[in-house]
Amino acid sequence: MPPTRPAKATKDAQAAATLADPRWAAVCARDAQADGSFYYSVQTTGVYCRPSCAARPALPENVRFHASTADAERAGFRPCKRCKPTQASPVAHHAALVTEACRIIEAAETPPTLDELAARVGMSAHHFHRIFKQATGLTPKAYGAAQRARRVRSELAAPVAGSSVTDAIFNAGYNTASRFYEEADGVLGMTPTRYQAGGNQVTIRFAIAQCSLGAILVAQSARGVCAILLGDDAQLLAQDLQDRFPQAHLVGDDRSFDALVARVVAFVEAPGLGLGLPLDVQGTAFQQRVWQALQAIPAGETASYAEIAQRIGSPTAARAVAQACAANALAVAIPCHRVVRNDGALSGYRWGVERKQALLEREQRQATHGETEGQPA
Repeated sequence: MPPTRPAKATKDAQAAATLADPRWAAVCARDAQADGSFYYSVQTTGVYCRPSCAARPALPENVRFHASTADAERAGFRPCKRCKPTQASPVAHHAALVTEACRIIEAAETPPTLDELAARVGMSAHHFHRIFKQATGLTPKAYGAAQRARRVRSELAAPVAGSSVTDAIFNAGYNTASRFYEEADGVLGMTPTRYQAGGNQVTIRFAIAQCSLGAILVAQSARGVCAILLGDDAQLLAQDLQDRFPQAHLVGDDRSFDALVARVVAFVEAPGLGLGLPLDVQGTAFQQRVWQALQAIPAGETASYAEIAQRIGSPTAARAVAQACAANALAVAIPCHRVVRNDGALSGYRWGVERKQALLEREQRQATHGETEGQPA
């Protein structure tokens, strides 16, 4: 039998404790992502549920939280017949199926069709397409394209002796060379031959300057600004650029480049003014979607990883959003510093949490007071 109901004198205290518990927000939101991390019981019904249970919300004074199903049952509660907390959650089941589908795509020599993938995991094509996109942020077709792009980059970067660019294209899973060449500019940012040579014959102009956040490296390809790197050590920034294109023709100390560098530095000091320069942005389809969403966050405002995931139509891909932020090589221009945790706290930042905090404080100050400062904060 469940415990007796609390006396009226204790209800207010229990309600206050429940409302203050962050798990209550997950219950109110029926957050499926919280399933398995805790369970809650309802004193008046004698049952316990998973956070995503669709049952009518209970009054907070009647709710108790439990770390496991065993804890809830030891307290005298029985499992809810609606959400079935002792069984695997739908989210976990779907995640396992999506993971299986990803492995199938990655191992396939030629891209499987949507119907073939859905049949392999035992789902309808429509339902499978929807849960795959929710979990990965990409359609199965786009995920397959990203895998082929990754393979061809790997094949070109470390070719087998005697192999050609055409060999690398077909080994990566492209059915025709013409299809790859249609996508080559977006996949590699240059011709396949140049990429295979480590960026040979590609000219990248760069310069290192100082700003209020420390050293800043600005690099530009023929397509646009391809890197804005921040750090404490100018030599490490230059090495980072060199590692990206070991055979590229890097041109430094170009006086004609000074004006562009000054423009980028001014933008870092006052992001609200805008950069107004073309960017050479290279990344996977998912990264591109995340980065576009980041650029839509106004200066002085922030968004959580979960909110960005919602905005790009992939509500369960918050972790993948964080990984896309970490892969960003265009500091401030693609403002990954404006993404914070769900509770508003600062999380990791490629160029240091201190710089992230300084950027946010500066933007918020400028947004509030209309400042356009160009000197250290």
